[in-house]
Order: sequence, then structure tokens, then C-alpha cells
Amino acid sequence: MVYGKRARLSWRNKRRLPFLLFLLPSLCGVMLFVLLPFLDVMKRSVQTAVTGEFTGLKNYNVIFHNQAFLLAVGNTLRFTFVCIPLLVLVGLLIAFPLSGFKNAGLIKSVYLFPLAMPTATIVLVWKMVFYRQGFFNLALTKLGEMTGLWGTVAVDYLATDASFWVLVASYLWKNTGYTVVLWLAGILSIPNEYIEAAKVDGAGRWKCIRHIILPNLKGSFYTIVILSFLNSFKIYREAYLVAGSYPQEDIYLLQHLFNNWFVNMEFDKMAAAAVCVGAVLLAAIMLLQRLWDKEE
Repeated sequence: MVYGKRARLSWRNKRRLPFLLFLLPSLCGVMLFVLLPFLDVMKRSVQTAVTGEFTGLKNYNVIFHNQAFLLAVGNTLRFTFVCIPLLVLVGLLIAFPLSGFKNAGLIKSVYLFPLAMPTATIVLVWKMVFYRQGFFNLALTKLGEMTGLWGTVAVDYLATDASFWVLVASYLWKNTGYTVVLWLAGILSIPNEYIEAAKVDGAGRWKCIRHIILPNLKGSFYTIVILSFLNSFKIYREAYLVAGSYPQEDIYLLQHLFNNWFVNMEFDKMAAAAVCVGAVLLAAIMLLQRLWDKEE
């Protein structure tokens, strides 16, 4: 009996060995380039920047009473909670009609084009469109002259409250493509027999969408939300190149704050803020994963 158990355990271990060897390089890379540096950041978050003296939670107390940190957190959260629902909904609304086209593959490549554009090019487009003498103001001025409703329009949108919505529009324009592709992949993977059977039972288009298509898109939904959540933290490049280290308050994001703290060598505050942001990101991803597993 004991021999049989040992033999089974030995057999299982032999089966696991190739799997562990396959994962070992990736685990070593994650340990070396992610976990160990983050542990170092956690250590620095409870020390002074210059002397390395232990300060406990003082750095955390400082950042949570820092007005720039609170402003950056508020703007980042606002941007995330506005953009992700919009991106998910817009991508789904575009994917539904595209799924009926035979040449959907060609259309998908067109939607992925914004991802291939360099950030510097996107920033140049922003400046050409939304600055005081940009195309948008010129078009509004021309429309006002034709209708007689208003005169010359010369608003610097990136220096007003509208800068937030310009940032949102840029995020949607750049990221809608991969969202559409993921939605299309999910829609096209649904067996057509399910829909045909529902139609035979008298279900109309909207009932098919509600009771068959949408329930089968949960996997695509969670993937899109996680990718969109992570990509929402990458919009800083465009905002920084357009407006610099100290942009209009509505688009002052966490990455601006980290950059300014880095330039000023305030590594203790930056480390404490990085630990807080990392904890929030991990909690959000784990929550989404838990909801996904529960639905399955």
C-alpha cells in the first residue's frame, strides 16, 4: 500500500518536472526584474531618501496629505472610470455590425492602425487640432461665419477643463482597435448553431444578443477590462509630450507626479506612492479574476 502511494507520487513528480522546467526561465525573470525591485521599493518606502534611516509609515502619511498626490490620484481614477466603460461599450457597438461582414479581417487591420502610430505623431496631431490656432478652432470659426451665430474661436483646449476630454478622446481613438478585435474574436467564436436554434424557437435579434451572445462574451469582457485598465496608465506619454511636467490640473496624472518627484530626487515619497499604486492595481486585478472565476 505504502509502496503504491510512493510510486504514484513519484510518477506525478516526474510529470510535473517538464512543466516546472518550462516555467523556470519565466519565474527567474519575474523574480529578478519584478519581485526583487519591488521589494527594494517597499524597503525604500519606509526609509529616508538620503540617509536610509528607518521612518516607519511617515512617508505614507506625507503622501496622503500631499495635495499634488491627491490631485493626481483623483484625476487618474476619474480618467480610468470614464474611459474603461466608454471603451468597452464603443468597441462592442462597433464589433456587432462588423461581425456580419465577410471581410472583417481587413476591417480589423484598419482599426489596429492607431496602435502602430508613434506617440510623437499622435501628439503632433493633438497640437494641430486642439491648440488655439488648430484645425478644430478654424472649423468652428468657419462655421460661425457661415451661420452668423458666433465670431472667431481661439480656445486653447489643452489649457482649459476641456483638456480632460481631449485626453479621453485620444485614449479611445488609440485603443478602440484592439477592443474591437477582441470583441470580434469572442462573437465569431460563438457556435452559429446556438443562434439558429434560438431563432427556430422564435427569438428575435435582440433576444439572441441578450441571452446567447452577451453571456458567451464574458471571457472577452474580462480580458478587455484588464487590458484597458492597464493601458489607461500609459496615456501619460501623450499628456506629458503635449503639456509637459505641469499640465492643466485636469490632466495632471500620477505619472506626472512620479516624474516630478524623480527629478527632485524625492525617492522616499515616490517609493511609498508606488507601493500604494501597486497594491491597488493588484487588488483590482484579483477582484476581476475572482469575479471571472465565480461566473464560470
